[in-house]
Amino acid sequence: MGRLDGKVAYITGGARGQGAAHARTFAREGADIVIIDLCADLGTVRYPLADREDLDAVAADVRGLGRRCIAAVADVREQDQLDAVTAQALEEFGKIDIVFANAGIQGVAKFWEMTEEQWDDMIAINQTGVWKTAKSTAPSMIERESGSLILTGSMNCHEGLPEYCHYTASKHAVMGLMKCFAIELGPHNIRVNCICPGVIDTPLLDNPMNREWAAGFKGADKDDALAAARHWSILKGTALLPPEAISEAAVFLASDEGRYIHGTSLDVDAGHMVMPGFNHAPVQPEGFPRRQHEGYNPYAT
Repeated sequence: MGRLDGKVAYITGGARGQGAAHARTFAREGADIVIIDLCADLGTVRYPLADREDLDAVAADVRGLGRRCIAAVADVREQDQLDAVTAQALEEFGKIDIVFANAGIQGVAKFWEMTEEQWDDMIAINQTGVWKTAKSTAPSMIERESGSLILTGSMNCHEGLPEYCHYTASKHAVMGLMKCFAIELGPHNIRVNCICPGVIDTPLLDNPMNREWAAGFKGADKDDALAAARHWSILKGTALLPPEAISEAAVFLASDEGRYIHGTSLDVDAGHMVMPGFNHAPVQPEGFPRRQHEGYNPYAT
């Protein structure tokens, strides 16, 4: 018996990465699934996005687990496209119990070099797309006086990073949306929460651009990225976390086990947010000798 038996889960960005893991995990727990993805590349995103084959593969896995699945190509920036999928889900399944506003993109650029298109795409997908997803699906949950809305945040809901101003702004906004949605939907018995992942092993991070960004040098490979990722967590042996770590937390929030959790954020980051502050690349005085430290711990005695 699954923890989500009889539920219908609506997941954006479901063709790959975290969204695909959510769809498969929710299906294993008994939910029927609606997955949405753009299934196209964007000119402002310097790594390949999911395609229709990725979406269909996830749908096949869900059906292979004995669950029903709607797999739709739709853009979270377009309200009419989301509304069409919502209408299809309600017609076929009769309800939507869980909404996981997960679709998102990532990119790096110094804020003074960033193009307007880079800014606009990031905000439109990561921030406005969350609002449009909730706007599309909330009315049916309000009518039923039941539901769970989960938003994908980030460590950047809490902190900034260099070359990350558009991403950080979008994720701070997700936290604000969660709080406002929770205030408005709580009286309708709809729970709203945000999950803030740490560094997750998905194609969003595992690509040449982001391997180099994480490791800090050109030509970095996966092992270099893993070594860099270990600086982001405290738990022994952790580097990039598996996407299922987020899915498992989401199942808890969406299930009856999380029935009293509302209006909060859950950090799934292997301890990153409690790490002490440390400048990994301080600007040294001129003439200061450069030193290379492998695994250097500035707090060790």
